[in-house]
Amino acid sequence: MTNTEISNNNPEKELIPEKSISDVKNKTNQINKKNTTQNKKIAPKYDKSKKSFDEISNDIFRDLFTKKESLVEEIKELEIKKNELEKDIETNFKGQSDNIAKRVKGFQEYLTGALQNLSQNVEKLELVSQPIIVKPSPLDEKKQDNRTNNVVEVPALSETFKPDVEIIKNCFSTFTEQPDFYAEPWKLRRSLDSSDIEIMDDWFFNMGGRGSLESRGSRQKNALLSAGLISILGELYGDQFQTLILASQPERLGEWRRILQDSLGLKRDDFGPNSGIVLFERPEGVIERADRLEANEELPFIIIDAAETNVEIPILQFPLWVAFAGSENEIYDDLELN
Repeated sequence: MTNTEISNNNPEKELIPEKSISDVKNKTNQINKKNTTQNKKIAPKYDKSKKSFDEISNDIFRDLFTKKESLVEEIKELEIKKNELEKDIETNFKGQSDNIAKRVKGFQEYLTGALQNLSQNVEKLELVSQPIIVKPSPLDEKKQDNRTNNVVEVPALSETFKPDVEIIKNCFSTFTEQPDFYAEPWKLRRSLDSSDIEIMDDWFFNMGGRGSLESRGSRQKNALLSAGLISILGELYGDQFQTLILASQPERLGEWRRILQDSLGLKRDDFGPNSGIVLFERPEGVIERADRLEANEELPFIIIDAAETNVEIPILQFPLWVAFAGSENEIYDDLELN
């Protein structure tokens, strides 16, 4: 049997399924409409709850920020008050007294501790002093021996020419004899008086070769006496000494040169910076030349003219020097002649 046949034989049965299908569709449509309406009703409620939560959170955060700002301001105010209080404490006598009291208390504690340590150390000390025995070192003994050996006994001025007494006395005896005009250079070719010999003896053996002598009355006599001294020193020291003559004017130096040249048989070449006799107009030159001679281990013999009223102190340090002290009349006459 086919479907067509069924439909023809039973038409009611065909209408029933069609009605049921339409009903089902209507029901589904209604259900969908209800769901949509319900969804529409639920949606706005959900939006309202969402907005309220955001607003609440924002309000909470705002409150927190305001409280934070207020706390910060309060902290600043408290710090300002603290600083003011510290200043008041420092300036106030009570505050200072508290600080002083703290320092004094700390110092007292320090003192008590120090005194306790000191007392403990004193108790440990031995109050009975033990004798200390110091033995001399052999090195110290050697040093003392060297010191005793290095002590140099300086002879008195009067004993300077004591070893050369015989040589000097022999020269004195020859000076009193007849003059020898053909004697060797640097030996006295003239004769001297006994008074001159006495002066020379005093200069050698009492003054030690350094001192002032009274002028003999003229430059000629003084130069002749000086020639005798130069002759004796030549016998004692040979070429190791040089004569330095000080006279402040060229005319006086010229007179000294002529007399010494004649008395000792010298030439012009013997008067110069590198010769046996050097002439000076100023004391500074004499001192400088004498220092150079001593540096070269040579001996300077300084002669000062009677017209020189002053003697420089550095000249007095040298071992051999003679200064002729002229009288007032002699100095005046000498100035008149020049």
